[in-house]
Amino acid sequence: MALAAVFPGQGSQSVGMLAALAADSPLVQATFAEASAVLGYDLWQLAQQGPVELLNATERTQPALLAAGVAVWRVWQSRGAHEPAMLAGHSLGEYTALVCAEALAFPDAVGVVQFRGRAMQEAMPPGQGAMAAILGLDDSEVEAACAEAAHGEVVEAVNYNSPGQLVIAGQVAAVARAIEAAKARGAKRALLLPVSVPAHSSLLRPAGERLRARLADVPLRAPRWPVYALGLGRHDSAEAIREQLVRQLSSPVRWTDTVRDMIAHGATRIVECGPGRVLTSLNRRIERGRDVAMQAIDDPASLAAFAEPGAAA
Repeated sequence: MALAAVFPGQGSQSVGMLAALAADSPLVQATFAEASAVLGYDLWQLAQQGPVELLNATERTQPALLAAGVAVWRVWQSRGAHEPAMLAGHSLGEYTALVCAEALAFPDAVGVVQFRGRAMQEAMPPGQGAMAAILGLDDSEVEAACAEAAHGEVVEAVNYNSPGQLVIAGQVAAVARAIEAAKARGAKRALLLPVSVPAHSSLLRPAGERLRARLADVPLRAPRWPVYALGLGRHDSAEAIREQLVRQLSSPVRWTDTVRDMIAHGATRIVECGPGRVLTSLNRRIERGRDVAMQAIDDPASLAAFAEPGAAA
């Protein structure tokens, strides 16, 4: 049975996340303390007490989710868990996967994702960028709606999350036009997301170049286990990792392809490490009917259930 570990990105955070797991294992707060030493503020207090507006600020969300994913991984590994055959992460979660695969040191990753979040937030003036979820429409129809709605502006498909769930991003007016175009093409739902950063769109290329400069001096190494890039195969060298991390900031997240790639390479059990169950829900929609166990671990009960072969959360 080949095990794949996956790590969530932005949107999985919540005030109070991992509280039960922290009560069960000191590794959780120790991981957050390690991150806090890099950041210069108490990340665990923010994660537990908020305020939610501050936790949801991109440059703070990203270190918080990185720490959460690494904390779950450390607790899981401390319990003598089976080693994974492969890892992957959704957007920011790719950094978590690289840390857990020992390609990137955790303190270095904390500083990089804080910088990444700030660069993303500063890529466009407030109020000029937008993202929207399009549900119940084929990918090709969403792409066509974006092309139809652009009118010389930018609106692009950026998160291929699962069949029938695609996120678009771009300039505010163009995203609004694409929402209407998607509805006209038969989308079941098309709604704006509470996000002002047009993540993974071409509008973030300048942020990607800032990130390139930041990553230049960050030590990277080949991962201990295969880490699947977002729809682009596997990371196989430090330089390939560095280039992918720059590219992914302004390129689509192809999560559907990533999950299918891991399954094609033998994954029969996919476990989500981190707060919430966003990826587990997506993974089940990606491969309906396949004999692949989908699980999530983020508290003592789900960790205990994971130890039982075939158990699914």
